[in-house]
Amino acid sequence: MPMQVLVVEDDDRIRAVLRLALEDEGYQVAEAADTPSALEQVRSAMPDLVMVDLMLGEIDGYTCIREVRRMSDIPIVIVSARSDTHDIVAGLEAGADDYVTKPFQVKEITARLRALRRRLRTTAEAAEPDVILDSDPSRRLVLSTARGAVMLDGNDVPLTLTEYRLLAELAQAPGRVLSRSALLASVWEHGYYGDERIVDVHIRRLRTKIERDPGRPQLVVTMRGMGYRLDPQ
Repeated sequence: MPMQVLVVEDDDRIRAVLRLALEDEGYQVAEAADTPSALEQVRSAMPDLVMVDLMLGEIDGYTCIREVRRMSDIPIVIVSARSDTHDIVAGLEAGADDYVTKPFQVKEITARLRALRRRLRTTAEAAEPDVILDSDPSRRLVLSTARGAVMLDGNDVPLTLTEYRLLAELAQAPGRVLSRSALLASVWEHGYYGDERIVDVHIRRLRTKIERDPGRPQLVVTMRGMGYRLDPQ
């Protein structure tokens, strides 16, 4: 079944360009020109992926991203003319998985979506043994690659695809430091031509969901100047 993409963009011309390009790649495309319309489509149809512009009029793209993230962990890609690091970080912290700046090359958009499709497929197909991240009886935390999920005391932790992939990548080499560039190459696949702090933003979000004390992380440890290391407890 074709992957369903929701394009949230208030510029009719850009929305049409994206729709035609994505349909040429075999995607089913739905469109929304504002946040309320986008949220209604997510509630009713639950697309496989959402592409969001940050400047959407009265209710901006940041709000749209946060509301979509409350409903689902589906991948979200920002496509925006805002290219300042602050805007990129703010969009990622709102819950987006990736960021593409305007003006963009259509082939860059489609390459990133193909990478997301591969990430979704390989996550679903993974069947490695479970990894115990925290063995404390009061908060047993387990990474289940067979289910593509992380469970805390038997309940699923609501991770995004990118957060899950980051944790799974670190879990393949517990105790070993992985650099930001290595994580970008393995998790984002297509590469990220911009600020490597995109990794830091996702790690920070991940910590709020899996650490006993996110302010003093013990599972995902920062090795200053080097990268990150997973230390199962």
